[in-house]
Amino acid sequence: MLYRPLGATGLTVSEIGLGCASWWGQKAFDEGEAIALVHAALDRGVTFLDTGASYSGGNAEPRLGRALRGRDLTGLVIATKAGTRHDGRRVVRDMSPAAVEASVLRSLGHLGLETLPLLQLHGPAVAELTDELRAVLQGLKRRGLIRTLGVNSFDPEVIDHVIGLPDFDVVMVDYNVLRPERGPLIARAAAAGKGVLAGMPLAMGHTGGQVLKLRAPRDLWYALRAARNHRAEVLAGRRFGFLHQRSDMTGPQAALAYVLAHPGVASAVFGTTRRAHLEENLAASGMPLPPGLAARIAAAQDAGG
Repeated sequence: MLYRPLGATGLTVSEIGLGCASWWGQKAFDEGEAIALVHAALDRGVTFLDTGASYSGGNAEPRLGRALRGRDLTGLVIATKAGTRHDGRRVVRDMSPAAVEASVLRSLGHLGLETLPLLQLHGPAVAELTDELRAVLQGLKRRGLIRTLGVNSFDPEVIDHVIGLPDFDVVMVDYNVLRPERGPLIARAAAAGKGVLAGMPLAMGHTGGQVLKLRAPRDLWYALRAARNHRAEVLAGRRFGFLHQRSDMTGPQAALAYVLAHPGVASAVFGTTRRAHLEENLAASGMPLPPGLAARIAAAQDAGG
């Protein structure tokens, strides 16, 4: 595993990180299997783990905490999110200073940590990044409850705004072969000293329609989500079926190589529920993006307008 600096934070992270969310965190997914995936990732050099208070019906964050029990946490960067929570029925947004502070305290308990290496606000609007909220967040930093502060947003306007705010250290954006327009935004963030995390680096399995290939009951959950919420991406992903037809790397490895070819990206963060998929993706660390493949990806992107 190769490692990269997380912007100007002083932290170093594995260039491939593990997202602990979605089906991984659902109660229907065997906890022993979920924890074994985290341990396998750590044993293979992963040092960046990402979760959120609202993920998987609120179950992902405490499950990650249980996975970390008894492990050496030295050098690990555990990231979680505040501003959204699950109330037992649905995800509730609340970016008020009091709610964010309460979320931090709950997350520390769930994860079994004294300090959160990285807290990210989960999808805030520009108007919600008030002076009052930022003052509370700085207070949490001074108290040693959080080390670094970030924003997870797929809204370029929000990321542009955060780039200009010195109290934020990290941004997480959706960057993959279907989102090349994020490239210049990532470059601006990195130039400003922000650590950049690439979320959805595998385009949620939409390239070549991989998400629609059902191999086990758990795959139906992802396929239904794609059909309900991401039809445009599934259609766009058809142009990138060639990623899965190479002899030198697999489709997911090619997708990760594309993301990691951007020098501004500190870590590409993916999620999985399969050991073989985990090992396949982690093997992409250090794989260069072949020039011919880069050109073919660019042509497919241009064909999509």
